[in-house]
Amino acid sequence: MNQTSATQDAAESIGSAQGDLMGLAVLGKTALALGLVIAVIFACSYLLRRINAARGRGDRHLKVVTSTAIGQRERVVIVEVEGTWLVLGVGGGQVTTLHELPAPSEPERAESASAEARSFAARFATALRANARGTLGRRDSRSGRGEDE
Repeated sequence: MNQTSATQDAAESIGSAQGDLMGLAVLGKTALALGLVIAVIFACSYLLRRINAARGRGDRHLKVVTSTAIGQRERVVIVEVEGTWLVLGVGGGQVTTLHELPAPSEPERAESASAEARSFAARFATALRANARGTLGRRDSRSGRGEDE
């Protein structure tokens, strides 16, 4: 009887080892399938980027210079078309030409961009100084005292 129970124990351990191997095989197949799906997603995103990049090069005659929202669905857009700037009103499913003017030359654009950047930097610095003065003069909410007390 002792040998029979030993044989049964050996058979059970072999059966459990086979079950463990089957579980690992299923896990491996699942991991492989997941890796394949992720590879397909990356390949599709790469192809879409390449296709969109190729499309973007073809629009050399039309260029959006700037765009500003003036409402929830309304925008004013400046578009450059062959040396002419068109000021367009876009909204409600319509595009309306508001104004047409010649496009400035490249040096003029660079000058205005640098002047705009300087003015922004100056305004930002002024706002930071004003904010710093405003926060220093406020009362400390934790202690209930101002800085002069």
